[in-house]
Amino acid sequence: MRLDDLDPSSNVRDLGSGGGGGGGIPILGLLLPFLFRGRMGCGSMVLLVIAGVVFLMMGGLGSLTGGGGVGPAQRSDTGGQSGAAVCNTAERLFSCRVLASTEQVWSSLFQQQAQRYTAPTLNFYGGNVRSGCGSASSAAGPFYCPPDQGVYLDTSFFDELQSRFGAKGDFAEAYVIAHEVGHHIQNLTGAAQQVSQIQQSGSRAEGNAASVRLELQADCYAGVWARRSGRLEPGDIQEGMTAANAIGDDTLQRQQGGAVVPDSFTHGSSADRQRWLQRGLETGDPAACDTFGTATR
Repeated sequence: MRLDDLDPSSNVRDLGSGGGGGGGIPILGLLLPFLFRGRMGCGSMVLLVIAGVVFLMMGGLGSLTGGGGVGPAQRSDTGGQSGAAVCNTAERLFSCRVLASTEQVWSSLFQQQAQRYTAPTLNFYGGNVRSGCGSASSAAGPFYCPPDQGVYLDTSFFDELQSRFGAKGDFAEAYVIAHEVGHHIQNLTGAAQQVSQIQQSGSRAEGNAASVRLELQADCYAGVWARRSGRLEPGDIQEGMTAANAIGDDTLQRQQGGAVVPDSFTHGSSADRQRWLQRGLETGDPAACDTFGTATR
């Protein structure tokens, strides 16, 4: 991606390392599939499912693949440095520039609808952190927390994205951030709240199905951003497709050596994740991302 000419976003914070203790309930949200990571032991990706349901009930939208630990909702960390000075490593600078690009694109799209876009805050941390959705471990992967409108990112995740999931390239990393920003859009439009209600009042199957639609829409929104940004380079789309394939629920379940159980999906199959990312890339239109009104598989 061509981002070198972009000034980094100043809407960022450095929450430091070991900020709040990670405990307990695995989160699931955006890239929930990460719950399947070996280092998480039995609290893996959707089993997985239960974790995602609980996290959504607390108001949180988990990582691109899911994972990690989130405790009861609490005050988020407020200390640490903020502003563009936080973008002080290559990984952070890239992330800050991606965020800046999403701010440009979504501000323009909201303005076309006579609305004002309020951007999320990108929170860098290492180890553990307290968000408005509870305590989280970096094992969770990147995640979005609706109550404090924050995207939480430990940039060491990018290394795992390449080494464990084989998703290399700058666009694969940008897709991670754009997916979380997609959850922010859903928070602003009310889609996230609707899914949370289904998670609380519906059956587990209904909750899982709603979670899948939410995650696929966030994938589509990531594609919309990429198309609208005008910063794609040759090879970027393939990098995104490789990442989407690697974090599909069915692919992750096979890697764990178990049977593929569609009713347990919380993020969508590899094919569906690729399809909705591609739809956003092709159309550049948020209206084309209506996963709730379209069969997902």
